Amino acid sequence: MARAHWGCCPWLVLLCACAWGHPKAVDLEQDDVRNCSSSPPYLPVTAVNTTERLAALRQQLQNQNLSAYIIPDTDTHMNEYLGTQDERRAWISGFTGSAGTAVVTMEKAAVWTDSRYWIQAERQMDCNWELHKEVGTTPIVTWLLAEIPTGERIGFDPFLLSVDTWKSYDEGLQDSERQLVSIPTNLVDLAWGSDRPLVPSEPIYALQEAFTGSTWQEKVSDIRSQMQAHENAPTAILLSALEETAWLFNLRSSDIPYNPFFYSYALLTNSSIRLFANKSRFSSETLEYLNSDCIGPMCVQLEDYSQIRDSVQAYASEDVKIWIGTSYTTYALYEVIPEQKLIEDTYSPVMITKAVKNSKEQALLKASHVRDAVAVIRYLVWLEKNVPKGTVDEYSGAEFVNKLRGEEEYSAGPSFETISASGLNAALAHYSPTEEVHRQLSSDEMYLLDSGGQYWDGTTDITRTVHWGTPTAFQKEAYTRVLMGNIDLSTLIFPADTSGRVVEAFARKALWDVGLNYGHGTGHGIGNFLCVHEWPVGFQSNNIAMAKGMFTSIEPGYYQDGEFGIRIEDVALVVEANTKYPGSYLTFEVVSLVPYDRNLIDVSLLSPEQLQYLNSYYQTIREKVGPELQRRNLLDEFTWLQEHTEPLSARAPGTTSLASVLAASTLTILGWSV
Repeated sequence: MARAHWGCCPWLVLLCACAWGHPKAVDLEQDDVRNCSSSPPYLPVTAVNTTERLAALRQQLQNQNLSAYIIPDTDTHMNEYLGTQDERRAWISGFTGSAGTAVVTMEKAAVWTDSRYWIQAERQMDCNWELHKEVGTTPIVTWLLAEIPTGERIGFDPFLLSVDTWKSYDEGLQDSERQLVSIPTNLVDLAWGSDRPLVPSEPIYALQEAFTGSTWQEKVSDIRSQMQAHENAPTAILLSALEETAWLFNLRSSDIPYNPFFYSYALLTNSSIRLFANKSRFSSETLEYLNSDCIGPMCVQLEDYSQIRDSVQAYASEDVKIWIGTSYTTYALYEVIPEQKLIEDTYSPVMITKAVKNSKEQALLKASHVRDAVAVIRYLVWLEKNVPKGTVDEYSGAEFVNKLRGEEEYSAGPSFETISASGLNAALAHYSPTEEVHRQLSSDEMYLLDSGGQYWDGTTDITRTVHWGTPTAFQKEAYTRVLMGNIDLSTLIFPADTSGRVVEAFARKALWDVGLNYGHGTGHGIGNFLCVHEWPVGFQSNNIAMAKGMFTSIEPGYYQDGEFGIRIEDVALVVEANTKYPGSYLTFEVVSLVPYDRNLIDVSLLSPEQLQYLNSYYQTIREKVGPELQRRNLLDEFTWLQEHTEPLSARAPGTTSLASVLAASTLTILGWSV
């Protein structure tokens, strides 16, 4: 999926449309549609009245002797998706976009967000709020310095700021004679009161051994070995990311949308394991699984979730050294550990270890992709039958593909909000339809589906772009060049320990050759029934080096504003490469198993090597997915698969080129007829 903690923005379509189904381009620099200077003020019907909410929050500011309060778009674990009880910025401002920071003073209230959300924010916020079309902490600090007199206090919840974000605020306000004040009790929660949604209370359960790569005891032993080998001799590791505790103990629940996590922390030493969570959510069987009734190095001591800060502070008062990953540790825990007792890395050893899947985890994740391919192929066949009838829209399509995934064995729901985008909506890389806002699917337009599933054995994410009618020459060229980039990166051989950002350009070269490009990342890691965006794997500058056993998406695209969008996304496993000469080299093995749209491929643009790869990939799809379709008596889908994986040939009528000769030779080797 083409996101990296990236939100969806269906509002862009809703708010620029003359009619629900037919949005037109908008000018993001246009004046605010609110007219707060008129009498009475003009507001869209979608604006939220926040007067009482702000009054309640300002009472809390007054109680704490604060002049301003910072409200970020995060939760206590830096999750990509927020539970409803953690949507504090949305509640206080009315603005529900996934990115943005609010600041409330005794006189003013303001939100800072990026261009994806400007229109949405203008329609959702009332006249109590200013909209600042900037991002980052620097413009917020600049505004605070202008609004808050010297000698005054600026408050924040330390559980909602990462270490790096706190540092940027602290540095910006240094020597300003204004005090940045950490207040562990969230003031928005106090203002929200009894109307705030409850924290989830679904059971926390252990994964069956069949769906885990190692026991939790084996994982704990491995992490302890890394502690003992560390040159700075840490006595403990503090785990704050929910995916860390879920992975380490092979536990899952449903606290976070699209992610099977539960609110928790862990403090692991050489002689103890402390898991901070809601103990009432564990069954007696799960408690027994964790050896929670004993005291010892392989006994998990359950402690109350709310006690994490006090417990870390108490532990840090001893002769200890605590190893943390700063990307997911909040300032609330960071500030109670003396600097000389901290060992800091960007990512914890659990996060790094989790990124490399062992052979069993690899097999599990591959198996989930076979079943996922069945669901996607069933959907594509259904679309071919129903789109020409005019009975399918973006939203009903998204609902149906989610339903099909839900019918697959071991399904645990979607892995993110489905991107189902027709025509010009697909040019918005982060668009998702809603029941109220969507377009009809048409045989005359491109359609982009970016979707994924959570299964007990793996997490999936795949994007396919199709056209059921007659695409333009430019659409075919753009699609083919995106496909070429996907192939070029998927087949690349590169030295071990190479960072993804070093090779990312290979996915763009075919587009760059003709002056095209795309504006999002090229890929992200993916987990085993964990995050669909699993850090720290991927092709960005803050990702770690590629290693054998990692899974990453490969997803180049192209977006023609106001017309169409293309993205082709596969999940790939990093494997050892076979090279002519000895050396440590890697390449990718694609595990997504859905054919590309033949109607959009201009075979004449493909090199012999690209064509050979494509036909080999199609043979793999036939071998892995075909038997599953037959086993389940999905005969229409099997016929469709056979047709859509027929070998492609570069031979043009009446001509014989070197490329076609090589392609024909390739097909002969594969045992296929041309």
